[in-house]
Amino acid sequence: MGIPHISRTAQRTALTGLVSLAFATTGLVAAGSVQAADVSASATPHVKRLCSQPTKHRVMACKALARTDIVQPHALTVNAVSPLAVPSGYGPSDLLSAYKLPANGGAGATIAIVDAQDDPNAESDLAAYRSQYGLPACTTANGCFSKIDQNGGTNYPTADAGWAGEISLDLDMVSAIAPNAHILLVESSTANMSDLGTAVNTAVAQGAKYVSNSYGGSEDSSDLTADNQYFKHPGVAITVSAGDSAYGAEYPAASQYVTSVGGTALKRDSSTRGWSESVWHTNSTEGTGSGCSAYDPKPSWQTDSGCSKRAISDVSAVADPATGVAVYDSYQASGWNVYGGTSASAPIIAGVYALAGTPGTGDYPSKYPYAHTSALNDVTSGSNGTCSPSYLCTAGAGYDGPTGLGTPNGTTAFATGGSTGGGSALTNGTFEAGTLSGWTSTGSAAAGTDAAHTGSYGALVGSSSPTNTSSIAQTFTAPAGSSKVSFAYDVTCPDTVTYDWATATLKDNTTGTTTTVLPKTCTSGAGWKTASGSLTAGHSYTLTLTNKDDDYAGDETYTYYDDVTVS
Repeated sequence: MGIPHISRTAQRTALTGLVSLAFATTGLVAAGSVQAADVSASATPHVKRLCSQPTKHRVMACKALARTDIVQPHALTVNAVSPLAVPSGYGPSDLLSAYKLPANGGAGATIAIVDAQDDPNAESDLAAYRSQYGLPACTTANGCFSKIDQNGGTNYPTADAGWAGEISLDLDMVSAIAPNAHILLVESSTANMSDLGTAVNTAVAQGAKYVSNSYGGSEDSSDLTADNQYFKHPGVAITVSAGDSAYGAEYPAASQYVTSVGGTALKRDSSTRGWSESVWHTNSTEGTGSGCSAYDPKPSWQTDSGCSKRAISDVSAVADPATGVAVYDSYQASGWNVYGGTSASAPIIAGVYALAGTPGTGDYPSKYPYAHTSALNDVTSGSNGTCSPSYLCTAGAGYDGPTGLGTPNGTTAFATGGSTGGGSALTNGTFEAGTLSGWTSTGSAAAGTDAAHTGSYGALVGSSSPTNTSSIAQTFTAPAGSSKVSFAYDVTCPDTVTYDWATATLKDNTTGTTTTVLPKTCTSGAGWKTASGSLTAGHSYTLTLTNKDDDYAGDETYTYYDDVTVS
């Protein structure tokens, strides 16, 4: 039987009067911004690695770390959650707050989790986590969750407690960030790179556009072959943990085709953001990985000068077990736990990519953050060791190894062309929410799968039945570094431009001027085209996408709009 749902309101009410719980001194809070139980039993938290360090080349280890010094509140049991207690560790609302992400995102996306060995309790543990935090059910029965072996079947590998904990962490983090996404768990037969790589290929073949990998091992000369065999998937966002052993490059985080994800310590503070981050580093053998690859070439979008090959990392997110996340894991484990490691940050970033919309065809999404550095939280303090040049192990303004370009600040930095799924510029510009969320509509307008230019959804403005004027509009502020707004459109207009048309206008609310970015257009069968208008950073704009039909039966006009981006 699953965990009974306890509303966040009930949790808040009960917790307000609960004075016997010790309060967190590391800044951890539970869902609903209610302080959780003590997670800092010592100045240096006691942790254990869920997977043993590999002793052979091409064998990977999971990157999950479990706190061993956390005692959950007395009222919190494995089989039920009392309204008098919440799990220790950050919950979904904390992560969405810290990274300025939209709630209830991920509709239309499939996020794949690739791990080794089997977690027999994966689906039931996922249900426990999502029930506790009020997230929608994600089950095999409702089509949201599926588990397959590395070849796409159901011949699951041998169960393993360590990898089961990793699987729980990964499933819970993508649930926290993108609760409406479908989740595909692909379990490889062993922790060998060849089996894990086969699982990555299977995930992509199954249609996943976002693939999270929370494992790694030492580099070797065969990495370039593995790159081409397993990770060269343009149009797919593949995230990989940078490692948990402090300074030093690992594979597959060093792959030129993936987004390597470093780790931070995340704490609440009194700043405007409400949070602060620094490099996660506990000691010489524990902290976020980073470094300069010995084998993989430098991607064209990386421009740091102190590493002639691929530098690690690209971006980062919370990973410090001292500021860890709540996870439910019951396979040879106690249920609620506090986990950390870059095993947490990789699925978080995979979820952010899913919120940002479908990657562009032919793109390697690891390049997106490099085009929108101002749309990230730059982490400037801390180090994970000693190195030369120092930026590969020490945080500073701009790019550095341990935290890359920074942590998410909305979704702008993770979207093709800079469109956002809920960040500081356009909301739902790719319509991958499956709705017109973020847009104001008039007349006949809806999001639909038939209207997609890329991804799963686009906007249908007008109708195949007689209508009048229909439109969708959104007001946004052009972020620093942006210079244009673009969109794709496809008009079906069997009449003439005298009576029916598509058009688009861009009003600069700061100056009061309006520009026509798509003149009146009436075509049929011309297919998708693009239009764009110029922006001035810092100005407020209203973009209006319109379809005009003269309400005459027999020549109905309608227009598909998609991929509205700010860049």
